[in-house]
Amino acid sequence: MIHIILHTFLLSISPFGESRVGIPYAIINGLDPFLALLVGLGANLLVFPILLFLIDTFNEKLWKHKVYKNQSVKLMRRAKNGVGDKIEKYGFWGLMVFVMIPLPFTGVYMGTIAAYIFKLPRKQSFFAISVGAVISCLILAFGSHLGKLGVELI
Repeated sequence: MIHIILHTFLLSISPFGESRVGIPYAIINGLDPFLALLVGLGANLLVFPILLFLIDTFNEKLWKHKVYKNQSVKLMRRAKNGVGDKIEKYGFWGLMVFVMIPLPFTGVYMGTIAAYIFKLPRKQSFFAISVGAVISCLILAFGSHLGKLGVELI
């Protein structure tokens, strides 16, 4: 059971799936849905402070290097094109809804990058991202649990 919890945590903190992969993985492998929700959500909420620390650190030390600067600008443009209008217009609520929707290229990673790009206040951004992540994780846990129950009935 501990290996399922560890895998759930690692999948939920990774940028390649976040809790969209971690929570269903845990529930499919027999972990209690509430525990899966807690582990997936906890890992997902750690992304914001870790990613902001890394962005600040790397930008401070590497911005002078052309390759880093070019790649950073590309990533920022991609994030800005994907969410720019909504977050600029709606601020807190736009960021929360963007993170809340459990689709590819939405979530805590892109929400954190967007909050950084648009220079939203960090406390406000963390709260918006946290509320969005909680709602997203609840949707995933509930849907995964019901899906598993439906498969077991067949």
